[in-house]
Amino acid sequence: METLNYRFEQGIRRLSASPEVVGVVGSGNLEVLIEPADLNGACSVEITTAAVGFGPIWQAVISDFNTRWQLADTRISINDMGATPAVVSLRLDQAVETMLGETR
Repeated sequence: METLNYRFEQGIRRLSASPEVVGVVGSGNLEVLIEPADLNGACSVEITTAAVGFGPIWQAVISDFNTRWQLADTRISINDMGATPAVVSLRLDQAVETMLGETR
């Protein structure tokens, strides 16, 4: 198992809804917990993954997510069992959309 941590400063979108969990940890999937937190305008992301050694890929996926949403005062926890980058992006967007009450 590997734990990766990312922090993005100066977000502009705050989420005020109750914490949400999307996805299911299982074969090739992941779960995302997203919650409001007092982080001085930052968004923190902690990833626990069974796929060791993929830090640069995680950095790219999480940076892309941050560019799309620019979250502030948000904590995201990800438990991963080998999900593909596309599934990670889908689940992250799904988590934010659930908190915002949006559906696609």
